[in-house]
Amino acid sequence: MNQRYVIIGGSAAGPKVASKIRRLDQNAEIVIVQKSKNLSMASCGYPYFVGGVFDNPTLLVATPTGAPRNPGFFSKVKGITAYVETEATAIDRENKRISIKNLVSGEVQEIPYDKLAVTTGAEPIKPPIEGINLDGIKTLHSLEDAVALKEMVKNDGSKKKAVVVGGGLIGIETCEALQLAGVQNTVVEMLDQVLPFLDWEMAKLVENHIKSKGVEVLTQDGVKKFHGKDGHIVSVELQSGKIIECDMAVVSIGVKPRTKLAGDCGIVIGTKGGIQVNRFMQTNDPDIYAAGDCVEVTNLITHEKQLWPMGDAANLQGRVAAQNMVYGNIEEYEGFIGTGICKVFDFTAGSTGLSEKMAQREGYENIIKVTHAAPDKPGFMGAKPVIMKLLAVKTTGKFLGLQAVGTGDVAKRLTTAAMALHGRMCISHLTNLDLPYAPPFSPAIDNFITAIHVLENKWRNYMVGISCVELKEKMDQGEQPFLLDVRGEDEYKVLRLGIGETLIPLGKLRTSLDLLPQDKKTEIVTYCKISLRGYEAAIFLNSQGYENVKVLEGGIVAWPYPHE
Repeated sequence: MNQRYVIIGGSAAGPKVASKIRRLDQNAEIVIVQKSKNLSMASCGYPYFVGGVFDNPTLLVATPTGAPRNPGFFSKVKGITAYVETEATAIDRENKRISIKNLVSGEVQEIPYDKLAVTTGAEPIKPPIEGINLDGIKTLHSLEDAVALKEMVKNDGSKKKAVVVGGGLIGIETCEALQLAGVQNTVVEMLDQVLPFLDWEMAKLVENHIKSKGVEVLTQDGVKKFHGKDGHIVSVELQSGKIIECDMAVVSIGVKPRTKLAGDCGIVIGTKGGIQVNRFMQTNDPDIYAAGDCVEVTNLITHEKQLWPMGDAANLQGRVAAQNMVYGNIEEYEGFIGTGICKVFDFTAGSTGLSEKMAQREGYENIIKVTHAAPDKPGFMGAKPVIMKLLAVKTTGKFLGLQAVGTGDVAKRLTTAAMALHGRMCISHLTNLDLPYAPPFSPAIDNFITAIHVLENKWRNYMVGISCVELKEKMDQGEQPFLLDVRGEDEYKVLRLGIGETLIPLGKLRTSLDLLPQDKKTEIVTYCKISLRGYEAAIFLNSQGYENVKVLEGGIVAWPYPHE
């Protein structure tokens, strides 16, 4: 008798489970039950649809060849039955069947299964704020949301304004989409920074870039009330008392896993709120598997269970679940390391592994960190900057994480770092990586490797560094190190920090020691545009007996504070 596989949920993980099962078993009966009218949506593409990168919403549910992934496609091409606009209302584990209800006709029926996959995903968090149900307030979680928001931002000759509530990944991508669509918008974030997967100083660089594009960013503030007129939003009142007039608002403060259906039938829900699964994506019921945004998975660095609602992870988990549903538990999904990336106007921002604040939260006490800035390729090939922050364990040199922002090729460096983390590599493993090199793609030594070299220099005490945050804290507390800018005079005229620095170009430093503090124990901080020349200056000053020389990590490029 043919096996019957039933999948509840048809966004990312669910269709992957179904399609992989079909590839493994051509005779199986496969059923997808999807509450929405759409299947296999490319939800990460919603902001780009809203922003006008493309205008046909069908592309968000289409195969690479352009065929819409609708029930007809799944039936004809894959032999899979897909029910859309149909809700799974109950799971009967004892009799191995599910109850479903057609949301259009109201028809109710039961479907038996041999193996079941729960891929119910997540839903947007909507806080209980007065006025949140006014017309004009949207999330950006479904294709219907994207189409509705696209319609709202259409240019009808009026200058529209929007408020984006939440400065996380989706919020920032939505902010860009609205701005590109001609909608002036304000981002409101309760934390002290946008993009919380970054450390503050890295996120501040992104925030500065967002502001340069005409977007207002308000941090450390939250929404108190949405005000409406005739049932439609007209303004947002913040907890600070500030009122922002607007025509629309997008609430993007995160998602929570949809687990009620699983929990109601006795499937174990974990401490983080997601379905508990083992490495085979199997629940406490041996015939029920789960994958995607509704599950908890293991962080491979901290070894803790976490929610990781990302489309790529959902697809990978779905593939693993499908193999195990067909062949038994032969394939493992070990977990994730926390790799994410987003486009922010001309910037790219991303991270993999642990940030410094994550490491502190997890109890790491003995860490070494460094900030590095460098061009992504030679200057004659149109170099663009990438600013990176790296973390490692001080005692062992074990690599812990990378954050990267800038207009250069961030994705390439994140990919390399992610592989290093998956390989559980240390600083000493990374200093001489054999990476592809040609001038159109990278410097002779890729700037990821150069960043590792800087981390190694600090680890081995070849260099004493100071971060922009550490320097600013010193100065805010009344300390004033001798700040030595070793760039050229022309560079200094164009841009400078303006924090009491002294300019001595590197080429003149050897003959200008009389301009430096005569007490060689005075703290001196050297820097240039990216602090490569600053490092050269520090080495020279050490050779001259100066005992307290530090290099400003990342130089001016990585300085997130106001400057002249």
